[in-house]
Amino acid sequence: MATAVAVPALHDDVRDWARRAWSLSPVLAVIALLLVPATGGAEGGTGGTGGLADAASGLLVLISLVRVMRSGARPLTRWAAVVLGLPVLGICLAAITSSDPAASLPGVARYLQVFVLVPAAVLLMIRDRRDFAVVAWALVALALLQGAVGVTQYLTGTGASYMGEDVRAVGTFGPTDVMGMATVVSYGLVVVTGMALGSGRGRVRTAALVCAGLLFLPLVLSFSRGAWIATVLAIAIQLVLSGLRRAGRVALVTGALAVVLVGGFGVGSAMVKERVTSITQVAGAPDQSVTDRYTMWAAAERMWRSDPLTGVGLKGFPAYRDSNASLALSSGSDTAGAGATFRRQPLLSPHNMYLLVLSEQGLVGLLTLAGSWAALLVGALRRRARGADCALVAIGLLSWQLIDFFYADIGGPSTVLMSVVLGLAAWWALAEVKRA
Repeated sequence: MATAVAVPALHDDVRDWARRAWSLSPVLAVIALLLVPATGGAEGGTGGTGGLADAASGLLVLISLVRVMRSGARPLTRWAAVVLGLPVLGICLAAITSSDPAASLPGVARYLQVFVLVPAAVLLMIRDRRDFAVVAWALVALALLQGAVGVTQYLTGTGASYMGEDVRAVGTFGPTDVMGMATVVSYGLVVVTGMALGSGRGRVRTAALVCAGLLFLPLVLSFSRGAWIATVLAIAIQLVLSGLRRAGRVALVTGALAVVLVGGFGVGSAMVKERVTSITQVAGAPDQSVTDRYTMWAAAERMWRSDPLTGVGLKGFPAYRDSNASLALSSGSDTAGAGATFRRQPLLSPHNMYLLVLSEQGLVGLLTLAGSWAALLVGALRRRARGADCALVAIGLLSWQLIDFFYADIGGPSTVLMSVVLGLAAWWALAEVKRA
């Protein structure tokens, strides 16, 4: 008798998820197209890639606009419109006051796409918490697939070049966007952690824990220090919000998993140890990548001092870099492996989102962009009581991104996924949340 009742219920769930997936197909298409192997280089700063996922994000914006016009309803609350529209002020002001406004126009389009239009479109496409779950699990699916490619690259020696060996896991993003797979896998790990900690259903918690275990290895094999730091801190925030006792238990399990994978099986142990050690070598004997990063940070700070309110203009960092950087800056970083030939990739941004915005958009730009992100985080925290799973996912993703911005900026194919993540978090923080 129980079986006769359970089977129709299962069919109803499948049909419901299928209907929701179709309704959310413009968002899911952006996520799915990030599986297409990258063909171009990752341009730092305000650079774009013109890839299929970016094109799909433009279609997503158009479809959401058509839906709003057909419904005739007010698409956003006043507060949501203010929070999402706040960055427009700093972006446009920086472009107008730039010494070369025409050169700044591509930067205007890129910033509006990533921080305003796509997040707003994602917010408008999601209707309730089940829609939120569909998009969140799509992020996990992308992370699992990219992670599987990355682990295969490590095992077969077909990854990006690292320490003289082609073992760095980069997924389909290629050696010019080594942060791409690390970012995607980190998003997936943060999502499943939030689901495991906040879900009241055993099946969801079990699936999330299994996915977390699968995603841990490719994150380690990405050898991305910034992604490691951001992921550890974001998950720590999620754990603390879910309860200190649970946080202690999960920390012990995670530590044991790390010891088994890296210490017991020796998965990349020497390289991982070297990479972890390099995190603390910022003053004594830093490697060239660390030296370049601090040199570019200092250059960004000098640019800001020359134009403190509005900065040197969007896409202005490369033009002003050499006149503000010291001789310690190298000519670029070496990239090779993962199916690509050796090339010297120029350093076109400071690899710190806050300093990039400060140098190119000044205090006005930084305050408007960071103010929008802070409002999203506060909104997500205030709504914790309405649903622990969605809240922990949204808070975790926002925390990861804001922490990672200390080590990275926009650029490369994975940037469009960041805009989807911001839209997912914006729905929880700003929309009228309806129970499914």
